[in-house]
Amino acid sequence: MDIRSDRQKGLSYTEIARKYNIDPRTAKKYAESEARPVYSLSATKPSKLDPYKEQITVWLEEAPYSAERILEKIQEQGFEGGHSIVREYVRNKKEQLDEKATVRFETMPGLQGQMDWAFFEDHTVPEDGKLKKLYCFLFILGYSRTRYIEFVTNMSTNTLIRCHANAFRYLGGYPEEILYDNMKQVVIKRLLKQEDSTLNRQFEDFAGFYGFKPVLCRPYRGQTKGKIERTVQFVRDNFMIGIKYSSLDDLNGQALAWCNKVNGKVHATTNEIPFERLKKEGLNPLKREYIIDKINLRRVQKDCLISYGGNQYSVPSEYAGEDVAVVALDNVLAVYYEGKQIALHRISYQKKDMVVNAHHYRRLTVKQSFDTENTLLDGDSVIDFPIQQHDLNRYDEVLL
Repeated sequence: MDIRSDRQKGLSYTEIARKYNIDPRTAKKYAESEARPVYSLSATKPSKLDPYKEQITVWLEEAPYSAERILEKIQEQGFEGGHSIVREYVRNKKEQLDEKATVRFETMPGLQGQMDWAFFEDHTVPEDGKLKKLYCFLFILGYSRTRYIEFVTNMSTNTLIRCHANAFRYLGGYPEEILYDNMKQVVIKRLLKQEDSTLNRQFEDFAGFYGFKPVLCRPYRGQTKGKIERTVQFVRDNFMIGIKYSSLDDLNGQALAWCNKVNGKVHATTNEIPFERLKKEGLNPLKREYIIDKINLRRVQKDCLISYGGNQYSVPSEYAGEDVAVVALDNVLAVYYEGKQIALHRISYQKKDMVVNAHHYRRLTVKQSFDTENTLLDGDSVIDFPIQQHDLNRYDEVLL
């Protein structure tokens, strides 16, 4: 109607086209039309990129490839289209993935915690007569925003595990999963997909002992670990400014008091007190203690034996070739696989002893036919049989 009105006022088609940012031919068509145009949706035109969109999405979920790199990869698969269509699709898909990642890590109660290290390059601490570098273990629960920090002088796997145990005690439990950067104490070989990555064996055993899931932060996706990143900066700006301490214990005493203070104040994001929200977390309770100082990892040999203290001890035959954790307490040796106790022995204080349990070999001593469980060696009590390694006759008697 506006176009027809302008035409009747004497405007040329070129002037009308310029005014409404349309083609002069379109202006003429509308000006001469006796009825208002009726629009209908047409089917989406096929795109040369359609066969490659699913693969592009997979690539972008693995890493934030540039549009140029995506173009190179699909050209290797036969894509003959131009750069602009790829650039537009990649830009929109990255925006969708970023939004999805941000929403994903706003967690429900008890679901997730986040952990990171911080290095305070301008600070040292006296230890064993020397000045040591100062590092900080930081942990935060995703739902309640309850924080825990602890200062250390190294970032070894043992230290990481010990700090986790202290954090769990402070918080009164642990969440279902904990998010980590790709630190070597957690993951030895990081691949694009977590299931293909190789975790640190000792830390993997620690996680299995309690039953929480280590989640590796996707490369280049910093916003997924934003809560702990902000905690690191908060500690630098709020706690460390003007700090004075005489020892590591003194510093950690102040750190614990600081945690109690900030966890007792209203959080700027949730507008609630972290300690109050902590009551709603529903964390997994600590029912047993992971003893890091007396734990060792062992590979189960083909003969179902592991070595410890110069002696050999048996484990169930199904664990041959697996890595197990060995805990020695008093005169008892306990063997764990993924947090489950699979063997318990009396410790032998001789040398070159072979301590075996006949039950561990029941799948091997009698040939299994028709998938029938061998129950000949089943019993209520667990009995160890210490045997000198050279005394093969006594070893055979046990197995028979």
